[in-house]
Amino acid sequence: MPILTWTCLVAALYLLGSIPTAYLVARAHGVDIRTVGSGNVGATNVFRSVGKAWGLFTFAADALKGFVPARVFPAVCAAHFGFPGDMETTGLVCAAMAIAGHNWPVWLGFRGGKGVATGAGALMGVAPLAGAVGMVTWLFVFLPSRYVSLASIAAAAGTGAAAWVFHRGGGPVLPAVITILAAVLILRHRSNIKRLLQGTENRITFGKKIV
Repeated sequence: MPILTWTCLVAALYLLGSIPTAYLVARAHGVDIRTVGSGNVGATNVFRSVGKAWGLFTFAADALKGFVPARVFPAVCAAHFGFPGDMETTGLVCAAMAIAGHNWPVWLGFRGGKGVATGAGALMGVAPLAGAVGMVTWLFVFLPSRYVSLASIAAAAGTGAAAWVFHRGGGPVLPAVITILAAVLILRHRSNIKRLLQGTENRITFGKKIV
């Protein structure tokens, strides 16, 4: 694949990841997601500020923004364009660009979400075993605590560790990149970590308010 073609396709993946699903869903309901709740442009804030069903929709759409580039795009490249490397490396590059687009979208002044849903989708595309560990960890932490942020941080740490257990057969590149992406996700939760330590972080409620 010519370098120019590859560059254009990778840039297109960044733009795909940059589609601000949470912002668009909330705006369709007359809400600027950046000015309500936590101010985060993500599924959890939509869940709280717009509605549970729309929050789940946003999560699914953001997850697809990660899964399609990581899983589908490399196969399309192989079939129609050729690609500069193996499928795993191509999937990693594609996943990283989609996550970068979600976290730093050009359409919103490079202030986007925290990459949880998009990262989860990308993991299921390029490293499904690590992704599964992350999902189980998320549920294990979220169900008793109702803290999405704490569950997301724990899931990121779990996927980073699981990558070295399940996905190191092809060398250190895949687990190393997953670990870096997990670290970025945790760093983007700095404000949540501060609120967790202060005891002021909001919990998700399903019916009766949790205090």
